[in-house]
Amino acid sequence: SLHTILMESDRFPYKDTVIGAYYKAPFPDKYNNHTVGEKSFDPKQYGINGDTTSTNIPVIIDTYLKQKKVANLMVAKWFNRQEDGTFDMSLICERGSYNASEMEARVSDKTARGTSSLADAGEELIGNSFIVVSKLFFLSNEAPAYAIYLTSMALASKISNSMLRKVAEIAAEQVYKKTREGYSVWTTSYLYKLQWNDSISGTFYNDYWMDKNSIDPAKKEKFDNSELFNLQFIGSEKSRSLVTGSFREQRGAEKLVEMATIRTIDNVYAKLQKKYDVFKTKTPLISGDPIAAEIGLKEGLEGGDKFEVLEQDIDKEGKTKYDRKG
Repeated sequence: SLHTILMESDRFPYKDTVIGAYYKAPFPDKYNNHTVGEKSFDPKQYGINGDTTSTNIPVIIDTYLKQKKVANLMVAKWFNRQEDGTFDMSLICERGSYNASEMEARVSDKTARGTSSLADAGEELIGNSFIVVSKLFFLSNEAPAYAIYLTSMALASKISNSMLRKVAEIAAEQVYKKTREGYSVWTTSYLYKLQWNDSISGTFYNDYWMDKNSIDPAKKEKFDNSELFNLQFIGSEKSRSLVTGSFREQRGAEKLVEMATIRTIDNVYAKLQKKYDVFKTKTPLISGDPIAAEIGLKEGLEGGDKFEVLEQDIDKEGKTKYDRKG
């Protein structure tokens, strides 16, 4: 399950188009949409003395997530929390194909069967909740291309052989002419995982849980002010998408920028999936012979990639497990 947030940036070319494309981009279809709270924030409000340099960004995000209690909001959504503070199991049952009345009965069931069912739902659903905070930037290729050109020419000038020096200078000019055109959309995304374990689960059910039959204002206030729930930083990835084509006609230019923005967002998700095991794509097979699944370019599929094939089973305590088959 996934919640996405955009970190707002200062002015840059085509900013409105880039930001608009972010909001219009299809939600990653391998994840449940677990959107909570606002979809963007101004980092200047959470940086120390307004410092929004790249080295300070993880601190800014952490400050924002804690001040806004985003982890609490994610847990509240999982348990369909209402204005009076009551919870129910409807969303958990929907996403996990559990029986709603049976699950709610097990909240107060202290048997091994009841406990394992709640732990099962927690491990497979709540514990697999993520937040991706993205920062977008749109940059003309002219400046970085020119900087590389100057460096290349400086290196070429040190070549003593005049013929080799001329070849190096010509090569530097050709690279510069080729790379200076167009723009680049840069996306840096930071991945966070909702922390959920037996201890947190036990405290939640014992101290905060209440349904329509057991409304307690004290429990509501306790959950509102709770520091129990937190988000763990997993890592970050960057992606760049080159925008080439004619920028003479405004509508055509905006379309190019929009397409590149969506492409770089897809790319950075694919990179996060490949780099971090907990965020890797998991999807049911659509056939067994041949083995096939709906995973493709949006998940960063490349020739030679390997996937684990798992079989779902139930252990003696009624808890779901996955056995590796190949």
